[in-house]
Amino acid sequence: MIYIKTFVCNPYQENTYILYDDTGSCAIIDPGMYGNKEENEVVAFIESNQLRPEILLNTHCHIDHVLGNRFIYDTFGLIPQFHEGELPVLIEVQNYAPQMGIRYEVSPIPEVFLPSEGEVQFGNHSLQIISAPGHSPAHLCFYSQEEGFLIGGDVLFKGSIGRTDLPGGNHQQLLSNIKEKIYTLPEETLVYPGHGPTTTIAIEKLSNPFVRG
Repeated sequence: MIYIKTFVCNPYQENTYILYDDTGSCAIIDPGMYGNKEENEVVAFIESNQLRPEILLNTHCHIDHVLGNRFIYDTFGLIPQFHEGELPVLIEVQNYAPQMGIRYEVSPIPEVFLPSEGEVQFGNHSLQIISAPGHSPAHLCFYSQEEGFLIGGDVLFKGSIGRTDLPGGNHQQLLSNIKEKIYTLPEETLVYPGHGPTTTIAIEKLSNPFVRG
């Protein structure tokens, strides 16, 4: 079984996720920790549960989802994994952060990037990669059919969708990907978004004002 722990981080109230199983293997997704308090909370959870971080994933590389990349690398030796199309977004964070008055420790750059389709693994579990750009140029989601959940980043929120007015955003592309790649998942699928509470595919298909099923 995969367990999911959520940490709400940084001024953008971003959801950082730790996925772990009964063996103690864990994946860290979108580490947004900002400052010692948030960093210590994540480390304390990992240590108190005797977890072994095996993989660091970014759904996309906007500032709020990568603020903790360097810390995770320095602490656990994990290089972030994301789609190569997000690299310009990550590099731009170095310029964007000072403009916003945010301290940013520069993220490591991977030597190998994630594909648009395929799987990532930690422990005895695998997550399916779903490419869903629109909020950002090469946004990925991570889906477990067996466990019935989606780590959705900033694609779909409870009652909302990701903004598309940032560089690399495309509103129509986002709507199409939600309809064709997200809403086609089983309706009971739990969606763990990049911000805000969890939801389900069924709830959003019925009531999301931006894109109905």
